[in-house]
Amino acid sequence: MSTAFSFEVLNTSPISYARRGRLHTPHGVIETPVFMPVGTQATVKTLSQEELEQLGFQIILGNTYHLYLRPGDERIARLGGLHRFMRWERAILTDSGGFQAFSLAKLRTIDDDGVTFRSHIDGSEHRFTPERAVQIQRNLGSDIMMAFDECTPYPASRDEVARATERTYRWALRCRSAWQTQPNAQALFGILQGGVYDDLRLMSLQQITELDLPGYAIGGVSVGEPIDDMRRVVELVAPRLPADKPRYLMGVGMPDDILHAVQQGVDMFDCVLPTRLARHHTVFTSAGRINLRNAQYQERDEPIDPTCDCWVCQRYSLAYIHHLFRAGELLAFRLATYHNLAFYARWMARIRQQIEAGAL
Repeated sequence: MSTAFSFEVLNTSPISYARRGRLHTPHGVIETPVFMPVGTQATVKTLSQEELEQLGFQIILGNTYHLYLRPGDERIARLGGLHRFMRWERAILTDSGGFQAFSLAKLRTIDDDGVTFRSHIDGSEHRFTPERAVQIQRNLGSDIMMAFDECTPYPASRDEVARATERTYRWALRCRSAWQTQPNAQALFGILQGGVYDDLRLMSLQQITELDLPGYAIGGVSVGEPIDDMRRVVELVAPRLPADKPRYLMGVGMPDDILHAVQQGVDMFDCVLPTRLARHHTVFTSAGRINLRNAQYQERDEPIDPTCDCWVCQRYSLAYIHHLFRAGELLAFRLATYHNLAFYARWMARIRQQIEAGAL
């Protein structure tokens, strides 16, 4: 592992597993716990990179599957890598494409060697293997790359989940070998699977952590299972992950679920929720979520949230943004997205402050 990547725990809570950390990457330091906005196709939808910097985000997530298909990882490499291509000078984490293989069930087939799938864009056939997933992410030049894994939907039988969990381990071994052949500044994170089955989760925990990778992720959650099951899995696994490595909960999510996971010792999160909900006219406030298209807001001459200091709330009224959504104006998406990500940035900052104060 390159010395450009390291993780340190600064504070631990005396009343939970929560910890305050600092992740060092080739493109800057990340204060944890951290939320990573999702930039699927080298953009966080509707916002500019300058706005993300303004909000204080230190790392974003890119999507290997989508960037491989369009504009192509080799083209991005020729243009100087993903950071230069999208003019983002801070850290980037790329997923491996494994979740897309899961979500595009009707377009793919899985075998022990990898996944064959058809593009959702033009129907062309493609092949991902663990080695190919590492190479694509190497071409993209992300700071953190993810091992290729098999995610199973919920509900799934124990036998199905067991096969996928074992395959995820074998693929992780191959990813590590491919990653080690060309040492560079990129860090490789392993992914734990096991569905809602405790024994499979603990088996995956042992298998993946034995690989001694720079970091570890809990995968296969927030895929349709009840929230109680998701939280039980996090409570089982997160505190048992190596204490000296960053812990990443993939695809979560709601602010209260993030808070719960932080209390179990999780350091990193990503989710499309704040940006997707914004495009569906739903925003987070200190009093709960609201739907900006509701008629009750058409004459409300006050901000989305009077406790919010983002420029959207400082300048624009509920009535105006309600009108923009009703009229189908693109500015509505930008304003709602900026506000939601401002909410998440403040939420994570507050969590970090509470851990430092020993009060979380």
